[in-house]
Amino acid sequence: MNYSGMKRKEQNTATKKGLFCKNETIRSCIKHYDLLLMVLPGLLLLLVFRYGPIYGLTIAFKDFTMSNGIWGSAWNGLENFKRLFAGNEFGKVFKNTVVISLIKLLFTLPAPIVLALLLNELKALKVKKVVQTCTYIPYFFSWIVLSGIITSVFSVRGPINLLLSLIGIEKPIEFFGNGTMFILMLVITEIWKSCGWNSILYIATISGIDESLYEAAKIDGANRWRQTLSITIPSIIPTIVTVFILNLGGVLNAGFDQIYNLYNPTVYDVSDIIDTYVLRRMEVMDYSLGTAAGLFKSVISLVLVVLSNWFVNSISNNELGLW
Repeated sequence: MNYSGMKRKEQNTATKKGLFCKNETIRSCIKHYDLLLMVLPGLLLLLVFRYGPIYGLTIAFKDFTMSNGIWGSAWNGLENFKRLFAGNEFGKVFKNTVVISLIKLLFTLPAPIVLALLLNELKALKVKKVVQTCTYIPYFFSWIVLSGIITSVFSVRGPINLLLSLIGIEKPIEFFGNGTMFILMLVITEIWKSCGWNSILYIATISGIDESLYEAAKIDGANRWRQTLSITIPSIIPTIVTVFILNLGGVLNAGFDQIYNLYNPTVYDVSDIIDTYVLRRMEVMDYSLGTAAGLFKSVISLVLVVLSNWFVNSISNNELGLW
């Protein structure tokens, strides 16, 4: 058989394989139609509420007016971005966002890890369940509810300042009137709300560690602390790296719900973030500038995820990255 004949035979074989794969896919879809129908509502919600709004990003490149609509508004290129970076306000907002996000990341990333390690050491199952339940509960409350509780407890005339006065601290502490104290409150309340829920992932990872490793360590004379350092922590490092990469991608979020419900004009200088800035732009109907700021934030978040994943892959020989 000459070369052209062999080539035609290979092409025919490839075509048959392609048709076979397509037929198998169609048969599989027909066979599992009930499962596909179960997925359909979630898929539609994803398309409508996640991918549909992407169309609105064109406002960032237009001189948008409500009367003309998105398609009717004139294109103005990068003018909205030039206007965004020309003023001093966005620079200050960007700085606040980065500072708050990095401080939160520094403390909220290790907190659930420590909690998971401590829960792993509890041998009394009833006590363990009670502690887990108590740490999970705050996660299910919205920041609207929690902000009312937190501001009441930590107000100038709240129970915390009352207790401080009983131990000799007569001057009440303004937890929400001082910039440094406000950021401290953001970190503490964020840990309190999310620590228990975020620890679930690490608890699940720890529960999957082979028990024979601990038994071998015991035979070698390793105590619980040494077992934690040599077995438990190294086993959850891939999970820690994954969570770190994902959190780094959201480093410009800073927690809009939390800050919006807790901040006040006295701490605007340190608490005004990109999301609150975008909201103010929308309130004055400057939709183009608000959309430009939101798009800038999304692009930076994407770049951070890609760079962090590349860095992790480079130092771990492509073993710990997401892709």
